[in-house]
Amino acid sequence: MKKTAALLNLLLVVVFSAFSQSNEPLRIQRAKGAIKVDGVMDEADWAAADVAGNFRQYFPFDSSYAETKTEVRVTYDDKFMYVFAVMKKPLPGKYVTPSLRRDYRGEAYDAFVVVLDTYKDRTNAFQFGINPYGVQREGLVSNGGTNSEDLSLNWDNKWYSEVTRQENGWSCEFAIPFKTIRYKHGLTSWYVNFYRIDSQFTERSTWSPISRAYPLVNLATLRELVWDKPLEHPGGNVSIIPYTAARSQQNFEDGTPKQSEVTIGGDAKIAVGPALNLDLTVNPDYSQVEVDQQVTNLSRFEIFYPEKRQFFLENGDLFANFGYSNMRPFFSRRIGVTRDPSTGQNIQNALYGGARLSGKINNNWRVGMMTMQAAEDKSIGLPTTNYTVAAVQRKVFSRSNVSFIAINKQAFTDTAYNRLLGLEYNLASKDNKWTGKAFYHRSFDQHKKDSTWASSMQFTYQIPKLEIDFLAQSIGANYNPEVGYAPRTRFTRVAPEAYYSFYPHSKIINNHGPGTDIDYIWTDIWGATDWDANIWYKITFQNTAQFFTRIRRDYGKAYFAFDPTFPADPANAVNLPAGSEYWWNSVILNYSSNQRKKFFFNFQSRLGGYYNGERQNIDGAVNYRIQPHAVISMNFSYNRIRLPKPYNSTDLVLLGPKFDITFSRKVFWTTYFQYNNQINNLNINSRLQYRFKPVSDFFLVYTDNYFAEASSHDQMFYVGQPKLRALVLKLTYWFNL
Repeated sequence: MKKTAALLNLLLVVVFSAFSQSNEPLRIQRAKGAIKVDGVMDEADWAAADVAGNFRQYFPFDSSYAETKTEVRVTYDDKFMYVFAVMKKPLPGKYVTPSLRRDYRGEAYDAFVVVLDTYKDRTNAFQFGINPYGVQREGLVSNGGTNSEDLSLNWDNKWYSEVTRQENGWSCEFAIPFKTIRYKHGLTSWYVNFYRIDSQFTERSTWSPISRAYPLVNLATLRELVWDKPLEHPGGNVSIIPYTAARSQQNFEDGTPKQSEVTIGGDAKIAVGPALNLDLTVNPDYSQVEVDQQVTNLSRFEIFYPEKRQFFLENGDLFANFGYSNMRPFFSRRIGVTRDPSTGQNIQNALYGGARLSGKINNNWRVGMMTMQAAEDKSIGLPTTNYTVAAVQRKVFSRSNVSFIAINKQAFTDTAYNRLLGLEYNLASKDNKWTGKAFYHRSFDQHKKDSTWASSMQFTYQIPKLEIDFLAQSIGANYNPEVGYAPRTRFTRVAPEAYYSFYPHSKIINNHGPGTDIDYIWTDIWGATDWDANIWYKITFQNTAQFFTRIRRDYGKAYFAFDPTFPADPANAVNLPAGSEYWWNSVILNYSSNQRKKFFFNFQSRLGGYYNGERQNIDGAVNYRIQPHAVISMNFSYNRIRLPKPYNSTDLVLLGPKFDITFSRKVFWTTYFQYNNQINNLNINSRLQYRFKPVSDFFLVYTDNYFAEASSHDQMFYVGQPKLRALVLKLTYWFNL
């Protein structure tokens, strides 16, 4: 009896100790001496610092301590927060990295990452990461990290790091300037987490435990970082980023002579207090931004491409997260970007300048205000236009918020305007089980007064083995967000989904399970216009590979006449009659291979019906990594569509070979070919980048476009006359004042 009692007491002590440790904060003390960022832990302050250890597994399991040991220490001085991490490696072997290019991403690449929630709202955070080759990545987490897409690595800023590799592991040292991050002075603590990805053990581990049912970037379970005294204001924080660019361009379609120009402009970042930032831009130029990866579009509606321009990124979620994926009231790519109908490529619409104030007022309030003035473009009949947006977000409960947005687009040459008001509630429960949103938007212009609303309700219930989603939407016939994204109006939609996961004790399979979903759309005029019903099964393997299969039943009504082969020349269209109805079945397969291998790939294939005919499809990408200096890849898409006479049949081909070469951590060369016979275009984009100082770059960008439409369906590949050719040299430099 005494032995049993002793064992129970010991068990209670162990459980209590583990529980206490999992919630114990990390304390950070001011450094007494100078810290040299060299990846070597030889300063006395590191020996005196608290240690964040005992990392817990996130993958392949989330119920045990990590096999690969990690220890993290932190300290600070007047200008920097310092982080030192030691990553042990029990077995010899090489590390996995995609290349030496910044902002790498993947679940199979070795890395160490710091997550800083400096607002303590568990909604927004900064990320700083590094791999064993010293390659940096930094990003912004929004929306609580409820989805992996809530992490954006497009944000760029100054910070410093160094790495050393040893026989039994590797170490890294960070110096993160207080002026790089935003925070409220006077706080005595932040929220923090650290996570590590180890390719040898296929292990992802975190200091603060996260259930594998949720994304690794989730902010719900961060732990406290307690400062030895309240943080003071970091002082004046002004950055000036001027640029100069030279451009030569020739439009062969118009037959105009070659045009050359030299432009200057730049951005400024001004801290208005420690948590608010004012961004200014004058005559901005985005010619160095990497081209969009094209896709074959068989949806009848516009494709959504993500924002990559730096000016719009910091606190970008304040504006961009309103609405839902298929109805955004604000889409920043409507500003300064337009589409060249001859090439299908997005091109710049010059901007005179703009200003954007965004950030935190306190722990409960965030604000964002922006105004941009776009230049006139006579070639496409576009007048000079002002875009103004204001957004306010109020935190409620533990992690939820209520948000309001107002948008005004107005041309200076006439009285035409387009405006929008929107109100949203974003749900994120404290225990992370419930997420979702509800919103109501209304657009305004001179002509359309009625049915200008958009409303939606979406929620997700998620626990380790079960996920249930429900979506209901309604968009009025005249909803018109000209600065947003709404490819389809006048419809009501209901889309439930459920997925169950099994977690077997297996060395091969990590989890697997069945799912089902229905997507049903109808209108007040046509009744049901589209629906699909699906049964699917998903398998995630221990080596990170994934397999997914779906059996699908589709219904589609041609509520307007259209040609489902979408020919490049509309004059060749043979339309399905308006009001005609179609039912078809298909099978869909997806597979993503083990990314730890030098050769890895993914593909999706669809076989079955398509309106009144058939469609066979395969698309995906193959990649080969010449580590650590290059990745050679090929994106591909092939759709074989056969419809009965007199309707068209077609073969839609999209090929995108890409050569990404990194000579060092400062010199990158990317060449991208995109052959797309759907939009009758072959695009070549080659970009050389030399980062000679932090966030200071020289770019050399060459772009060429050719016709790519075959003269007959039997001729699948064809390269014709040139359309548009351009060469750009650009130099940017980041000054801190």
